[in-house]
Amino acid sequence: MPLADISFGELLLVVVEIFLFVVWIWILFTIITDLFRDHEMSGWAKAIWILFLVFIPFLTGLIYLIVRGSGMRDRAIKAQTDAKKHFDEYVREQAHTSPADELHKLNELREKGALSQEEFDQAKAKLLA
Repeated sequence: MPLADISFGELLLVVVEIFLFVVWIWILFTIITDLFRDHEMSGWAKAIWILFLVFIPFLTGLIYLIVRGSGMRDRAIKAQTDAKKHFDEYVREQAHTSPADELHKLNELREKGALSQEEFDQAKAKLLA
């Protein structure tokens, strides 16, 4: 029975090794994604980074994270901001509402007494910002 030949310590070590391997693959994909997200870097520089990632993966990965780590953060934040902006535009487009429609609804709520003048002004400023 091959399962009986493995001790608990060996099994735990295998689990840790698998975990570290998955983390390493995740880091590689993050680096490669960041490489292709950077529009300021030339194609040749990207190719060299990929070449080194293939042949000297650990050292290249560490160097990339040290040298370009802050840029990775900035590009990730910009990508998330762009994605949110596009999603908000899509939702607004699907809802068929314009800022003018929203202002009209706010005005109706103010006239009915559901909103005070201060709440109306705050919502209007937020909508027009």
